[in-house]
Amino acid sequence: MRGYLTIGLLLISNVFMTLAWYGHLKFKEWKWFEKSGLFALILVSWGLAFFEYCFQVPANRIGFRGNGGPFSLLQLKVLQEVITLLVFLGYTWLFFKEETFRWNHAVGLVFLVLAVYFIFRK
Repeated sequence: MRGYLTIGLLLISNVFMTLAWYGHLKFKEWKWFEKSGLFALILVSWGLAFFEYCFQVPANRIGFRGNGGPFSLLQLKVLQEVITLLVFLGYTWLFFKEETFRWNHAVGLVFLVLAVYFIFRK
């Protein structure tokens, strides 16, 4: 159960992280952001990053084997990276329609899945 909770919290965390890192590229299209300067966008991104940490820190504490969770530190990091890339792919498909998914992206994802497999292999 702690493993599923960890993965769920990492997913939510990464939604906020992706918005904090890349959302400003779309915010400029919204009326109330079109005249915002870089400093204002940085503050908005920091605000979003706060919520990322509100989910990321508990995910790592709950999921870490040293705290009774099912994952080693290396496993947590690999999960985090794969979830980050999956959330980012969803984000680009939803908000950046001009991005195309090509064969080399699929190959890269296969390698990520293999990385998870080998990291979790006993």
